[in-house]
Amino acid sequence: MTARIGSATSRVDGRAKVTGAAKYAAEFAAPDLAYGIVVSATIPKGRITSIDASRARAVGGVIDVITHTNRVRMADKDDGYRDEVAPEGGSPYRPLYDDRVHFNFQPVALVVAEDEDTARYAATLVDVKYQAEDFATDLHARREQAFKVDKPIKPRGDATRALAGAPVRHDAEYGVPVEYHNPMELFASTVLWRDGGKLVVHDKTQGVQNVQRYVCGVFELKEDDVQVMSPFVGGAFGSGLRPQYQVVLAAMAALKLKRAVRVVLSRAQMYGLCYRPATIERLAIGANRDGGLTALTHEAIAMTSQHEAFSRNDIGWGDVLYTSETSRATHRLARLDVPTPGDMRAPGAASGVYGLECAMDELAVALKMDPLALRLRCYSDRDQDKNLPFSSKRLRECYQQGAEAFGWSKRGAEPRSMREGRELVGWGMASGAWEAMQMPFASRIVMTANGQVEVASATSDIGTGTYTIMAQVAADMLGVPLDSITVKLGDSTLPKAPVEGGSWTAASISHAIVNAAGDIRAELLTIAQAMPGSPLLGLTADEVTLADGAVVAIADRSRSVAMADVMRHGGMDRIEKERGSEFKEDDKHAHNTHAAIFAEVKIDEELGVVRVTRIVNAVAAGRILNTKTASSQIMGGVVMGIGMALHEEARIDHRFGRIMNANIAEYHMPVNADVHDIQVIFVEEEDRIINKMGIKGLGEIGIVGVPAAIANAVYHATGKRVRDLPITLDKLLG
Repeated sequence: MTARIGSATSRVDGRAKVTGAAKYAAEFAAPDLAYGIVVSATIPKGRITSIDASRARAVGGVIDVITHTNRVRMADKDDGYRDEVAPEGGSPYRPLYDDRVHFNFQPVALVVAEDEDTARYAATLVDVKYQAEDFATDLHARREQAFKVDKPIKPRGDATRALAGAPVRHDAEYGVPVEYHNPMELFASTVLWRDGGKLVVHDKTQGVQNVQRYVCGVFELKEDDVQVMSPFVGGAFGSGLRPQYQVVLAAMAALKLKRAVRVVLSRAQMYGLCYRPATIERLAIGANRDGGLTALTHEAIAMTSQHEAFSRNDIGWGDVLYTSETSRATHRLARLDVPTPGDMRAPGAASGVYGLECAMDELAVALKMDPLALRLRCYSDRDQDKNLPFSSKRLRECYQQGAEAFGWSKRGAEPRSMREGRELVGWGMASGAWEAMQMPFASRIVMTANGQVEVASATSDIGTGTYTIMAQVAADMLGVPLDSITVKLGDSTLPKAPVEGGSWTAASISHAIVNAAGDIRAELLTIAQAMPGSPLLGLTADEVTLADGAVVAIADRSRSVAMADVMRHGGMDRIEKERGSEFKEDDKHAHNTHAAIFAEVKIDEELGVVRVTRIVNAVAAGRILNTKTASSQIMGGVVMGIGMALHEEARIDHRFGRIMNANIAEYHMPVNADVHDIQVIFVEEEDRIINKMGIKGLGEIGIVGVPAAIANAVYHATGKRVRDLPITLDKLLG
């Protein structure tokens, strides 16, 4: 039987998605279904002084208008609202809890009606009065009041002194604006009420058990009283890690009305959810004239909400990529009257590596050195902060293979030295890095005597291919065809799994499946050895494999017994095993994925219009489980990187503390016309240390470094350095 692991396998859930059989959170029906529409705050800070819902209640078909004054009982302690990925400390936001307004677009009421159109119309009739208070939404205006975040990154040497004495120095700030996810699927929850107050929750989420615990905490329910399901997710990449407020409102209404309720947020209301925080990245680098780094300092100043301190690792990537005699890194946060930021693909790295890799490019210019040559000169085989070797790092090979595929050796050194007709041509490059993390997961495998297999876990598939990876690994470990595998996920009643994030899901769930399959193999072998004249006598579980529907000796394939015969002999119609993934703590190595990105831009010299015409992304990420879905992941990351570099920016009018482009017409994202040639290269990387299958994650690494490579290409094309993203034509022509 052909091995599935490592092959280009099409998605096993693809047919369900393209035929419409896949159901999303807002598509589950119920005979008693009511519809809730959120009324959003129109001020960024203050108090609600009154809510007049009389006109809304008078509309035929309106069932209720729920506010903080007539809601059901909710927890009164912060712990009731703290989910598994919430920032430590702080006070998580409590939807419809009291009269306080913490940010614009905050929900202040929920109108529930028999149909959605009625609820939507009635919501416009709710009259909310406020007592506004002074507010702040501008990071730059509050940067001096930012407080330091305790990050475990140790300073090395006296970086200030080393910078002052460096023969070549570069010091600059780089800006990343607020960016929003804008997944295709709107955030939605359909909550079904069952007798006794039990709830079945269909939610758009990256972690069903996280949402289950959260709903139980908010409404002081038992876990057995709440089941959360999310079999399909129409895009997330961080926006669904934490439970969003619509699930609270839908559950609140269902508990109050004792019937099913659906709440779907509008596109504009999704701009009141989490986002990539605006960040100021300040880099100062000192170097000898041969390119050796003598000092590297990185300071990040990011925004957060008034009630929680959200931060990610912006500042540690220089220690992962480069050697420097001295270094210093600090991270600060400015509290603003905004929702708490959240994770967005490669949180911290996408922003921090943008600043780092642009600064490295500017240092290369100052040194009159090829940008790739500088990175090779500073290449580090150890994590400089932890002073540990990497479990594997083939970034050199990424540089080599990426440069060769791109044709980097043909690059003209001087800015504006390459052109094609009326367009300036620029070539830029950058490095990328992300953490190779793994988490405890559990899976259950049920194999029947007719060769059918069910693999189950509470994990999610946000479109990354988890269904397919689970099926591939199970097929190979159990020796059955792929079409014999049924995968169940996204249900809180299934074996335990954390949220799907951090690029840890594929590696973690694969090992849980391998462990459960190993238990099945061991049991089948025990039964097979009890059969009269068994050819498998004397063998251990490690000396046999499951292949082509049989238990087979690895050393001698002629020694085998059909699995169906084994189960028949044992009087079994099914065999079921549940196991978790187990990873030994490794304090002797750093675990990372790495990438080298090469970008070509063409820029109309008169109009300043930028086209990203080519990108080569060479990635070292351990063993690749599925080359087809893996390539899609990297390509998707590249497209998001193009958006980050050239398009995406939430525009806030700080006079009103309100996002002015809360829609997908004016919040710009790359479309088909903006995406041209993307080549993905997977550099072979064997990692026998990180885990027994040598797997690293791929979800995040695809975006890291892409915005910097494009920004560096824009400089090479034009000779103009734009440090504040996005790079728009007004910045190039101004």
